[in-house]
Amino acid sequence: MSIDLTFPVAPFGLEPLRAFTLDLVDGAEGLFALVGLGTTASGVDAPRLYLLDAAVHLPDYAPRLSDEQADVIGLTRAEEAMLLVVANPDASGTTVNLLAPVVVNARTGVGAQFILEDQDQDLPLRAELARH
Repeated sequence: MSIDLTFPVAPFGLEPLRAFTLDLVDGAEGLFALVGLGTTASGVDAPRLYLLDAAVHLPDYAPRLSDEQADVIGLTRAEEAMLLVVANPDASGTTVNLLAPVVVNARTGVGAQFILEDQDQDLPLRAELARH
């Protein structure tokens, strides 16, 4: 499965790219590769981020977007949102970025990475992912 996505603002570190594909990683439920179509400002061709579907791997994770953030991707109903988190694997395990999720409007294919600045949402940049 591959989904074409457009970002109104390039995700952090992937500037100036705004066009991506979201590819399901075979054999890994809820794991996706976000692949940039082009070259980043730092010279990386077809950059790749690994994203986890929060509904599958973090069912209790329920960040709140501001109205302005929802407007950026044309989100009018929470049910239309696909909530993804950046996964950072290393030798000691995998961490996920809960502070800056990638949210996709599943109806339109428009996505964005948002920094959750609400003081009531004390979310970590690197949360350890528990194994199932």
